[in-house]
Formats: sequence, structure tokens, C-alpha cells
Amino acid sequence: MRKPEERRKFTRYTIPLKISYVFDGDNLIQKGVTKNISSLGIRFESEKMLKEGSNLELKLELPKAPNPVHARGKLVWARKLTLEDDSLYEVGIEFLKVEEDNKNTFLKFMCDLAYKYGHK
Repeated sequence: MRKPEERRKFTRYTIPLKISYVFDGDNLIQKGVTKNISSLGIRFESEKMLKEGSNLELKLELPKAPNPVHARGKLVWARKLTLEDDSLYEVGIEFLKVEEDNKNTFLKFMCDLAYKYGHK
């Protein structure tokens, strides 16, 4: 039996990273923890339901990095985790840009993950 083809171009790594983020048009800084990360985006839980296509500013705290990585992203999908009224939302963010001052730190982190966990 053939294994179904993976649609993703980059491996996603299940790793908890502290993040803070602000959606465009909102001054509230929110905090969270990633569920997974790839070179193209992240998945995490949010307290607010937001419209797909919304842009946001992100700060990712990487292990052993002296400063957080600053990035800009776009909300690609969002879904409520449970039917409860106060349920969290799970969101998928596509990276649009990683700021130049942190790009090498981010790329090294992703390469280290690929080396440590292997690339399929």
C-alpha cells in the first residue's frame, strides 16, 4: 500500500516556544506557546477568534538566543478547540517576513532542529 504524499514542503517540529504577538489594528500584546513550527509558519493557541488573512507581528523566544526573533505573519486558518463558550482557538500562521537582524538566528535554529530530529 502506498503512503499518501505529504503536501507540506517543510517539516513541522512539535516544540513549545514562548511567543508574543499583536494583530494589526489591536494594541493588545498576547502571549502563547507554539504547538509546532516550520520554516514557513507556526501553530499555536489564541484566546481570540480572528479573521483569516489578518496580519500580525510576532516575537519568538528561541532557546539560547539572546534576543527574540521578530517576524511578520498572516493568519491562514483558525478553529475553535471545543464547543465551550470560553474555548481557545488554534491558529495557523504563515511567516511573511523574518526581520533581518534575527534572520540568521532563526535559520540556525531551524537547521539545528532538522539536524537533531532528522528531515524526512
